[in-house]
Amino acid sequence: MYNIGICDDGRNICSSIENMILLYTKEREIKVDTKVWYTGEGLCRYLEQGNHVDILFLDIELFELTGIEVGDFIRNQLENREMQIIYISGKSSYAQKLFKTQPMDFLIKPITQPQIDEALDLAVKIIGQNSETFEFKNGKEYYYVSYGEIMYFVSEGRKIKIITPHGEQEFYGKMRELEKNLPGEFITIHQSYVINREYVARYTYEMVELTNGTILTISKANRKQVREKILREG
Repeated sequence: MYNIGICDDGRNICSSIENMILLYTKEREIKVDTKVWYTGEGLCRYLEQGNHVDILFLDIELFELTGIEVGDFIRNQLENREMQIIYISGKSSYAQKLFKTQPMDFLIKPITQPQIDEALDLAVKIIGQNSETFEFKNGKEYYYVSYGEIMYFVSEGRKIKIITPHGEQEFYGKMRELEKNLPGEFITIHQSYVINREYVARYTYEMVELTNGTILTISKANRKQVREKILREG
């Protein structure tokens, strides 16, 4: 069961998106519960009460509290990094401004069924990956950490460190071997760094800034593929 939210001040748009979601889930035999809000304030109150949303279609141009402000509330006040936020807008000029709220995708109105299908395919895949765990050995003991909690891996000599919002752990290994088995949300930006796209707050051609303020360099050899994966172009 997936809890899917739609927040847009246009009632016809909400109805249209909801119908497309239901068509998607019917074809794939996926169970969902959909909820609709016409204001950012209503959505924030719902989330503040402890209610859960897995996937959120969020309009940027809401009347009072904007979609970007709602995204900031979700990520920074509620500290919710798991929700897959899919921004929707009639304009294409917002893309770079949205990094701080870590959107999964950005759709341009008018929204079509193929757009909804592609976005939901990706969201469902990411949610599945985030629930999976990374296994590593330290000494004689085996440890597990959820992929969704890993911000990045950093190679230091023969050791690889796992950096999460709660601290770090390490194990012996080779980065090239590690890269082969990671989910698609992990991006190699340098021979020493593999980052989780979900934690990218800001991106330039030469570096990425993560949500905890860490700044990591992108090597020249990786810049093109990093741009394509972060911005989902090409």
